[in-house]
Amino acid sequence: MGMMMMMWEGEKGLSSGKEQETARLQVQCAGERTRSVFKDEEEADRPGRRDSTAPTASSEPNRSATPRATGTVRDQVILDHLRPEGPGAQGGRVAPSICMAQELQSKRFQEFDDDIVIVAAFRTALTKARRGGFKDTPADDLLAPVLKAVVERSGVNPAEVGDIVVGTVLAPGSQRAMECRIASFLAGFPDTVALRTVNRQCSSGLQAIADVAASIKAGFYEIGIGAGVESMTKDAMAFDGTPNPKLETCQQAADCLLPMGVTSENVAARFNVTRAEQDQAAVVSHQRAAAATAEGRFKDEIIPVHTKVVDPKTGDETSVVISVDDGIRPTTSLADLAKLKPVFKKDGTTTAGNSSQVSDGAAAALLMKRGMAMRRGLPILGIFRSFAAVGVDPAIMGVGPAVAIPAAVKQAGLELSDIDLFEINEAFASQFTYCAKVLDLDMEKINVNGGALAIGHPLGCTGARATATLLHEMKKRGKDCRFGVVSMCIGTGMGAAAVFERGSSVDQYSNARPISENNYLSRDAK
Repeated sequence: MGMMMMMWEGEKGLSSGKEQETARLQVQCAGERTRSVFKDEEEADRPGRRDSTAPTASSEPNRSATPRATGTVRDQVILDHLRPEGPGAQGGRVAPSICMAQELQSKRFQEFDDDIVIVAAFRTALTKARRGGFKDTPADDLLAPVLKAVVERSGVNPAEVGDIVVGTVLAPGSQRAMECRIASFLAGFPDTVALRTVNRQCSSGLQAIADVAASIKAGFYEIGIGAGVESMTKDAMAFDGTPNPKLETCQQAADCLLPMGVTSENVAARFNVTRAEQDQAAVVSHQRAAAATAEGRFKDEIIPVHTKVVDPKTGDETSVVISVDDGIRPTTSLADLAKLKPVFKKDGTTTAGNSSQVSDGAAAALLMKRGMAMRRGLPILGIFRSFAAVGVDPAIMGVGPAVAIPAAVKQAGLELSDIDLFEINEAFASQFTYCAKVLDLDMEKINVNGGALAIGHPLGCTGARATATLLHEMKKRGKDCRFGVVSMCIGTGMGAAAVFERGSSVDQYSNARPISENNYLSRDAK
């Protein structure tokens, strides 16, 4: 292997020390051929050898190390073969060999092993607040089933989880933190597993996943769960405090208190989004969600929840299993929506039909490093590539995805044209339509199974729900779908987005590299 793998470049020379160091790498590759001739030297030299195939932190040659003053007999023989001969050979230089490249490759494989991956992502069905299947289900009973599912279906011991981060919005912080901790115990997690909540309003579920990914990358723990939960039945969406009198001196601060529907009207008016466009977006959302439900496209992501429904008149309890989103209206038409009156402005365009539904639900994702997933033989559902949160004018908070998506895509080293699927939260049809138009996105790539206009928008859950929906749809599409984006607008004027790569164990790409003997693949970052 050794001698045929060298390339000669005649422009610059190496110091004898660097030449000897490079040659020693060649010696490692040629060891088998020389062992019988230099058996004694091989045995004597063994303590100082490095295994060039082991992906360790020290696998790359240390070129700054002081070379040995004298080599073994074997070193000298190999060096004699490497020294150029003939005219002009004095300036000859030994280029890195394939053996050295293999060492560098091993190190790169090790870096790919550090990819943060999602091995499981599930959600509950989403049901109409105050009228749907979860109207009598507390938040802890919503969250517990998805927490249990991500570890149970992955074969992960709950005690191995380093942290659980739950996105949630409406309930008072300490109350919801307590309920989420209760949910972890109901799901079978021991008291050694920590939990915290996070609130970035409508992006809270996605923020939870991003926080876990960052913590694993930083080495705080090896396995984590990012989740989201909201019971809009139990917790009202209202501001009960007394406005700060200083709001009179700062318009943007005052705009943070605008009802979300008013900001929807602002987007429609400022960017000329018509009522017809908004109603059409709602019809498409319901049609796609109805088709996805009929075709069973949500079955892989939805965890059935055993709960109870209480008759408000008699108080009688009925045991039920909730496994289907109940806000979808398959027969929704433009004619039906045109009959609805504006809700937030007398001559406005935002109606109950082209706004997201208030809903109850929960979702969770299990994250770890790729290397750990491969060692455990776990399927890789998706790879967490990037996350961005941005600020925008609070008066038009719905434009957030139009700013956040390009930021996250750029951070991932991609272009918008590289993205195969988008899950953009349909808080309002006005802002959803604007964002799709201004980014010039193909509508056939966005919310292919419907969005929040049909399925619902349980605030703290939505980011985690959309992630589960995206990753399962990418898995179904296989090699035709490589990169996906989850994004949403955020109350008070923000936007968030994350880029995911489909779990690459499904097929091979020409620009992908094997990560280990299991032949998992990953794209080289641009």
